[in-house]
Amino acid sequence: MSDLTTLTIAEARAKLDAGEISSVELTQAFVDEIDKADALNAFITKTPEKALEMAAQSDQRRAKGEAAGKLEGIPVGIKDLFCTEGTLTTAGSHILDGFVPDYDSTVTTNMWRDGAVMLGKLNLDEFAMGSSNETSYYGPVVNPWQRKGSNAKLVPGGSSGGSATSVRANLCMAATATDTGGSIRQPGAFTGTVGLKPTYGRCSRWGIVAFASSLDQAGPITKTVEDAAIMLGSMAGHDVKDTTSVDVPVPDYEAVLTGDIRGLKVGIPKEYRVDGMPSEIEDLWAKGIEWLKSAGAEIVDVSLPHTKYALPTYYIVAPAEASSNLARYDGVRYGLRVEGDDIIDMYEKTRAEGFGEEVKRRILIGTYVLSAGYYDAYYLKAQKVRTLIARDFTQAFETVDVMLTPSTPSPAFGIGERMDDPLAMYLNDIFTVSLNMAGLPGISVPAGISQEGTPLGLQLIGKAFDEATLLRTGQIIEQAAGDLPTPASWWKEMS
Repeated sequence: MSDLTTLTIAEARAKLDAGEISSVELTQAFVDEIDKADALNAFITKTPEKALEMAAQSDQRRAKGEAAGKLEGIPVGIKDLFCTEGTLTTAGSHILDGFVPDYDSTVTTNMWRDGAVMLGKLNLDEFAMGSSNETSYYGPVVNPWQRKGSNAKLVPGGSSGGSATSVRANLCMAATATDTGGSIRQPGAFTGTVGLKPTYGRCSRWGIVAFASSLDQAGPITKTVEDAAIMLGSMAGHDVKDTTSVDVPVPDYEAVLTGDIRGLKVGIPKEYRVDGMPSEIEDLWAKGIEWLKSAGAEIVDVSLPHTKYALPTYYIVAPAEASSNLARYDGVRYGLRVEGDDIIDMYEKTRAEGFGEEVKRRILIGTYVLSAGYYDAYYLKAQKVRTLIARDFTQAFETVDVMLTPSTPSPAFGIGERMDDPLAMYLNDIFTVSLNMAGLPGISVPAGISQEGTPLGLQLIGKAFDEATLLRTGQIIEQAAGDLPTPASWWKEMS
């Protein structure tokens, strides 16, 4: 039954609708694959019993002739940042030990409404802080890809590394993820999956453990662009419980995949041609431009002059918001508690033991830039620059419909290679953070294979709430790139 796990959502849904397979059969195939993949460390919590129960309920709904939801009977993985009723939710951190919510996030509620089946909770960088999925309290996630002629373990990207690895290794049909500075698109590029970051406010943030509230946005990681359209159609929607959720209609994203981009104006931002960019990244970008031009798009050079400030601005704004959001983890109400001599001592010991090094680093940075005497010099100035970054995009989108850039400055790197150099690690987000600063949607689509034999992605940037154009254009890139290789299942031999 393992061949069932190679199906896309669209393919599996067609088989389910035709009665060729049942959701229980499909779900059992994934449960079996997950049991063979411990070497990848993609799951924090496996929920096979719950998955099979949800699958049986889906089959019963079909048997009664009830209308099938968008994800009816489809087994998915949930990034362990989304609260799930009755299931451990950790955010990849020791400080949330034992936290079992009695409610679901709005995004997962929407997916259960549409018939999705939960296989378990996926590993991530602690509190989504990281670009490699090495900061999790539960250990690093391993990329299913390996370099040519090497058994060295590679990072899957972060923070949604568990989501990307599980999709690429066929451990789930699709996965939820979150993107604060590139945490959907970068893992997508590193693993050869489609990573879609919607517009800020398109998907509710209610019930998602917060990192940086003005930047975080939920989105899907999938095998194909069509599957991303299906997932976003279920995940998105206005939510009165989230004041940042925007009340705009959710289009039929599947219907927009027409394959026609004739007359579309595609912007090429000159500022994304950074010094030291590997030639294979440049070449892939040039190839992507030609693909879109051949499909009838018009290529237009654009400028985003404040792009060079996006990364330092992000690493002021995001840690500042993290410092505020993570103040709630004090050992009093939920999660880890380390007893102390008094309440202050308990706070200090709990937070010292509960948070990992990267989270502590960002809390310290954030607390510093918010402190008296430095607020104006750092945080206030960063917010002003953020406004200029957003204005650059607004002006550029007056002349183009979408923009094309690389997703990452390199292919996946080895586990441990950059952990001792935070600045090198932060530079992984150089092509992605500006979208979060502006609140815009972006998608990374697998577009090629590096000289090392690992995936490379191209990124499309869209206008606010125009995910439809991103998906339509992304599918053109996907089709032009053709059938890319898949990783050998080396992890099964280690289980």
